[in-house]
Amino acid sequence: MTERAWRIWSGIAMALTLGLLICPVAALILRVPVGDLVERLTSPLVAQALWLSLLTSGAATILVALLGLPVAYALAMWTFPGKRGLEALIDLPMVLPPTVAGVGLLLAFGRVGLLGRFLAPYGITIPFTTVAVILAQAFVAGPFFITATRAGLESVESKYVQAAATLRASPVYTLVHVQLPLSVPALLAGAAMTWARALGEFGATITFAGNLPGVTQTMPLAVYIALQTDLAAAITLSVILLVVSFALLLALRALPVPRARGRS
Repeated sequence: MTERAWRIWSGIAMALTLGLLICPVAALILRVPVGDLVERLTSPLVAQALWLSLLTSGAATILVALLGLPVAYALAMWTFPGKRGLEALIDLPMVLPPTVAGVGLLLAFGRVGLLGRFLAPYGITIPFTTVAVILAQAFVAGPFFITATRAGLESVESKYVQAAATLRASPVYTLVHVQLPLSVPALLAGAAMTWARALGEFGATITFAGNLPGVTQTMPLAVYIALQTDLAAAITLSVILLVVSFALLLALRALPVPRARGRS
């Protein structure tokens, strides 16, 4: 293929891709007057679902970051038996149908589940609670943070780590003061993708946590319920979720990010 032909094909592919991305978004936005958006936002049910979505997705992102950072560090820095199997297991939620993930969580944390049976005697019940929403979101979104963080840690040149080791810095000190500052763009990208995936989670949530208004009914679930009875309401809720997601992602990208200096 000549360079001219490649440029033409690239332009066509870009136009088709943009059309595929923009058309559904435009179709939603053009169907809803601004007044309807404002009116729906003031509705107690919508406000409740939106607040719950933001709360649970934020908590899920924090949980994933706390648990995922050590895992990403181990995958990036260590070699050990079974590493490939662990990598495949971590990536599994990205290809696993969300409903299957919800069933697995239910069988794990239900009252007679693999882990739930040990919690039940203490009066701890997880399914169909807000905690279940957070766990479902963390389960499906976790791989995004771990993958991005691992790539960021691996991109730091070894000479910086070796210099810290020469100065007898501990691995924890090196991680906190050398590797993480140089991996900030990857960390923020992973956190943003994790949050976005958690915010839009549906299948695992409705299977494991149910659809209880004010308790487990997030915005995607509210859209699904409205779609069965009121198409106009479903479209309006979809636009609200779209606008909120885009605004928060745009805000994350606008944050000042220190430039990684891991490359000489």
